[in-house]
Amino acid sequence: MDLILTFVIFVISYVFIISEKYNRALVACLGGVAMLFAGVLDLNTAFMEHIDWHTIVLLLSMMILVSITSQSGFFEYVAISLARIVKGRPLPLLIMVSTLTAVGSAFLNNVTTVLLVVPIVFTLTKLLKISAIPYLLATILASNIGGTATLIGDPPNLMIGQAVEHLTFNAFLIHLGPVVLFIFIVIMCWVTFLYRGQLHVSLEERKALMALRPADFLRHRRLLVKSVFVLSVTTLGFLLQPLMSVELTSVAMAGALLLMFLTHDEQQTEEVFQSIEWVTLFFFVGLFMLVGGLKEVGIIDQIASSIIHYTDGDLPKTAMLILWVSGLLSGFVDNIPFVAAMIPVILEFQEYGMTNLDPLWWALALGACLGGNGTLIGASSNVIVAGMAVRAKQPFTYIDFLKIGAPAAIVSFVISSIYIYFRYLIYL
Repeated sequence: MDLILTFVIFVISYVFIISEKYNRALVACLGGVAMLFAGVLDLNTAFMEHIDWHTIVLLLSMMILVSITSQSGFFEYVAISLARIVKGRPLPLLIMVSTLTAVGSAFLNNVTTVLLVVPIVFTLTKLLKISAIPYLLATILASNIGGTATLIGDPPNLMIGQAVEHLTFNAFLIHLGPVVLFIFIVIMCWVTFLYRGQLHVSLEERKALMALRPADFLRHRRLLVKSVFVLSVTTLGFLLQPLMSVELTSVAMAGALLLMFLTHDEQQTEEVFQSIEWVTLFFFVGLFMLVGGLKEVGIIDQIASSIIHYTDGDLPKTAMLILWVSGLLSGFVDNIPFVAAMIPVILEFQEYGMTNLDPLWWALALGACLGGNGTLIGASSNVIVAGMAVRAKQPFTYIDFLKIGAPAAIVSFVISSIYIYFRYLIYL
């Protein structure tokens, strides 16, 4: 009975989220509370086990860093500099923004990167008087693709790296980097082809842009120095985090608190907190509770166990099934609990005589990370960009993203399947 009730609550909540008739944070939180009243979750379990407070605090910290830094004019400076490099041409600008996002997502993480890049996108599109939506959608795709390439780019990779000692930062880069680069090139070619007739900037606007001096947009020099310094130190902390015994969330939180302390005279604490995307944060709280309900009644574990039963220990078949199942499910539920359920399952495969599990780890990483492009709630970065778009009055719907995200995800799965087969499985 609990299983059916949990599934019904999740589906109803999901339908309302897709319909977008009500605020997505309100719907997700109501769904989470319904799980509590149904007895599927208790409050302590929900708060201590299923809500990922590391993710929530990481997002909050990065929002604070971005909010304070934006007041200095730094993002306008970067935006105008980028636009001048491509002379205000919209399609080359789309490629440049996407490339910046993909590289940043690989070496920082995709959540941090979109929080830094999206304000630049809004500034650019406002200057050029064009819609920000194509750039926002491309940014989401690039963030999920780029984050797949490294150990720290996306949470599923970090979880896999922590569970398997020999899968180091360099191992992820060597094994996933080539296929991620190819997927990025293919998807960006398709995106630019898709929007080739929709992005137009008049010659006058391009001339007006080229006449601007980026330095003129730096409003507060002292605030700029402080915020860029703290942002740089925080970014360095992310890069060095594998060498330290400090978590990413702690690094981000320390950076946010330090910047608030250093800039107290320029930015009042109350003003900073008013600029936070609270709707996005509460949406994550509700979503974690909804998915926690699925995990609590065993639905996610049953899916994982079914994979073992269906493949009967055949490595190529298992790798392909893990890739596609993790990819498709990651578009509809958060990939973190699914990966958490799959890690012990894959480790148990050793008892069935599988000695080389690496193809399964790469399949899980590719499916879980790239599957985030499937739907608007498939990855944390997707939800964050959507929330920032609403705040900037440049909203796009669930269906708007589905039209571009779902085909991109399917193409990514096909390319990943071919790559895994010919690199790891063809000689078995």
